[in-house]
Amino acid sequence: MALSIPRVTSTVEMSPAEARRTGGHFETVLNVHLLIYFEKRLWECAERKTRRSTGIDAVAILALLRSKANAFPLSIVIIEQYRPPIDKFIIELPAGRPRSSSLSIHHAHKLQGLIDEGETPEEAAFRELEEETGYKAHKVLEVSPVIVSDPGMTNANMKLVTLEVLLENSLELPEQKLEKGEFIINRVVELARLSEELKGNAFLPTVVPLLQEWYFV
Repeated sequence: MALSIPRVTSTVEMSPAEARRTGGHFETVLNVHLLIYFEKRLWECAERKTRRSTGIDAVAILALLRSKANAFPLSIVIIEQYRPPIDKFIIELPAGRPRSSSLSIHHAHKLQGLIDEGETPEEAAFRELEEETGYKAHKVLEVSPVIVSDPGMTNANMKLVTLEVLLENSLELPEQKLEKGEFIINRVVELARLSEELKGNAFLPTVVPLLQEWYFV
């Protein structure tokens, strides 16, 4: 059989009742009709409806903490929080709470910090970092290309923004500016020990280390 590049031939939005019948837990679910090797296939997926004009849904923040006087090693701030869909605490990078989302019926479900209309990924990263951790970044070090976290399930995307935070002589934990209903614990870890800390769960044995941005460790 000759090779054929898979392609989408059409998409049909499912009703909430249809989504429930398929076992889905999404309000916005699509039946995607594919053509693979000349055969028609059906694929169910969730589609984010909150994407702004930038074409980017969200940002995650890699915040590097540096001492102006080299008083402590280069460190990173990570967070731990409870995720209802898996009923566990997990470790991840700062990101924030969606302002509004039609992706999930669990409206309190946290995803990466959504970008507001008219906001650049860099601006969103500065805002979300201060809200979740209290840290104020001094400059942007790097912005990743567009990242898709779960392309088999959803079209949601994000960018990873690396920020530099300059501190004095100690790794103080500033006051967070959390929104109502948020429960987030900040953790500061030496960057050189991050992989070891995540693999060993040294600071919280009950945490499931599901750091999606594992590739930078």
